[in-house]
Amino acid sequence: MRILLIALLGTITASAQITPKTKIEEIYATYCAACHGAKFEGGQGGSLVDGIWKHGGSDEEIARTITKGKPELGMVPWENVLSANQIRTMVVFLRENEKREKARGATPPPKPEPGKVTATTHESYRIEIVTEGLKAPWSLAFLPDGKMLVTEKAGPVRIVARDGTLDPVPLAGTPAVQTVGQGGMLEVAPHPDYAKNGWVYLSFSDGWKGEDNKARALTSLVRGRIKDHQWTDQETIYKADAKYYTSAGVHFGSRIVFDQGYIYFVVGERGGRMEVQDVTRPNGKIFRLHEDGRIPADNPFVETPNAEKGIWSYGHRNPQGLAMDPRDHSLYETEHGPRGGDEFNLILKGRNYGWPVITYGMDYNGTAISAITAKEGMEQPLTYWLPSIATCGLACYDGTKFPKWRYDFFAGGLAGQQVVRLRMAEGKVAEQEIILKDIGRIRDVRCGPDGYLYLITNAPDRIVRLIPAN
Repeated sequence: MRILLIALLGTITASAQITPKTKIEEIYATYCAACHGAKFEGGQGGSLVDGIWKHGGSDEEIARTITKGKPELGMVPWENVLSANQIRTMVVFLRENEKREKARGATPPPKPEPGKVTATTHESYRIEIVTEGLKAPWSLAFLPDGKMLVTEKAGPVRIVARDGTLDPVPLAGTPAVQTVGQGGMLEVAPHPDYAKNGWVYLSFSDGWKGEDNKARALTSLVRGRIKDHQWTDQETIYKADAKYYTSAGVHFGSRIVFDQGYIYFVVGERGGRMEVQDVTRPNGKIFRLHEDGRIPADNPFVETPNAEKGIWSYGHRNPQGLAMDPRDHSLYETEHGPRGGDEFNLILKGRNYGWPVITYGMDYNGTAISAITAKEGMEQPLTYWLPSIATCGLACYDGTKFPKWRYDFFAGGLAGQQVVRLRMAEGKVAEQEIILKDIGRIRDVRCGPDGYLYLITNAPDRIVRLIPAN
């Protein structure tokens, strides 16, 4: 049984040492480890990683125990020492370590190897290497003739033959990219009627270098055609006003989905935080346009003064997966949280997804972002991951080679080096399973026209596919 017992140190001493910038690891080491152990294993106080919470195990109950203390058991109340943000961050920190400890004691997720069968709950598969020799591949798309288009972060768009042969010569004439930080050539997506119109869409970090030699960039969207190994007929679909371009190196977003004559795409938060709550700014938004870039008349902010008229939803941090369920045209995304709090969301018209006002994570450096995880008028995720898996790539499987996976979602993870299968039922995540782990950082997930599940991995940089075991 657990007693949340934090060392009885005077609040005057604690107040003098704890500041808003104090990292949660430092707070724990100074004020908690003496009783609960440097590795959370317990001592005078109980273990904080065994899953047993005497005074209530919900996030809210743990926060209340820290806030009000248990003076009769020797634990002082911390509400006058730690801010509400810091108490919430302590809960995230404890959860993070509790789940890591639980994972260490569990059966490890499958690590597939070429030529061997990997079993999961509903399907078994083998993994095949499709192609290697890429440099930081980012996005994968299929053409009607069986060829694949692959973007590389530094800018080239590459062609891979049906048999996996990588064309050594990139397409010529594709847009120049600003490769600042996480920016580069991002998503590639052929038009659904590519066989008739030949349009291919690219999202990329567009920008320039200023007099200070710093790059200013933001995500832009263009379309063009491929003729004789050249990128031609380019048209701009979306480009923000230059005043919103920034030298920040993070959070470009960029994923693309087509549906019923519309194109949905992501412009990441670009480190702007509260700017994502402002619908007059483009960052931290999912956009919906006609396929030629026109603004749909029924977009939610068309009548809002000074708003970005293409916005479909807002309050996003850095969505790195976007996929549609073909059965009902529901749009889903996976979104990078900070340290913890990666999200899987159902995207609805005009809704606010809360960043950074609400979050299930904390900042990377162990300091607080927000004390709250829910607020009226802000959407809750369908599920979230803590510790963070660094979500990247999302596909709704609509093939027939894996019938027991049909219409499940598959989410990639960069830091987690994993693919998570999510099954929806009655508007909720009914199943969640890691189907593979530790074959590289998963950058993209695609359902191929052949019914196989394709992955882009970084480190090693390659394309692999999952095929049925039989």
